[in-house]
Amino acid sequence: MAACGAQDAAPAAGIPRWQGLVTQSDKKRLREWRVAWIKGLAKARASHASDVAKEGSLLDPDAALTWQDPPLGRYRCRTIKIGSQSENTYLDFVPYPPFECRLRSENDVLYFAKSGGSQRPIGRILPYGPNRMVFLGTLQLGDETNVMDYGRDDERDMAGILERIGENKWRIALPYPHFESTIDVIELIPDPEKQ
Repeated sequence: MAACGAQDAAPAAGIPRWQGLVTQSDKKRLREWRVAWIKGLAKARASHASDVAKEGSLLDPDAALTWQDPPLGRYRCRTIKIGSQSENTYLDFVPYPPFECRLRSENDVLYFAKSGGSQRPIGRILPYGPNRMVFLGTLQLGDETNVMDYGRDDERDMAGILERIGENKWRIALPYPHFESTIDVIELIPDPEKQ
């Protein structure tokens, strides 16, 4: 797996540059990740301050640590949706129970996939900056077995930032997802029983 390098540095041979793959709408979402995070947190804290506080570094936009590659294998993951996109339609803080996800490497490119459930993010993780990587993927739905190519359907495309936030903990922050929330945060903790 290729380590995260400087944003403008050329990735290792065979690893595509995220800038050549990202759609214009996802480029904008990635550029505004911090704005989305601050807006989402403000809404979530207004009605769920203690729940937000309990999550600690997971929901702190400034919690990124010095990069270390996450190990390949299975993870216990969970998603928290923060900041409703529309008033009185969705909650401003929605934590979901843990689910299984996986990180694998193919030709030195890191891939993330949620293993089950009705909404499954699947995609590539590519070098982005000194302490983060970028996730570009799609949302697999229901009983679909094929993975839609990134860039084919704007409403199914996903873009986010992968950061290390603990000794053995990472997160993917997905700013301005197409549905429900202002930002989604996926926590990734390696499952020691399934590595």
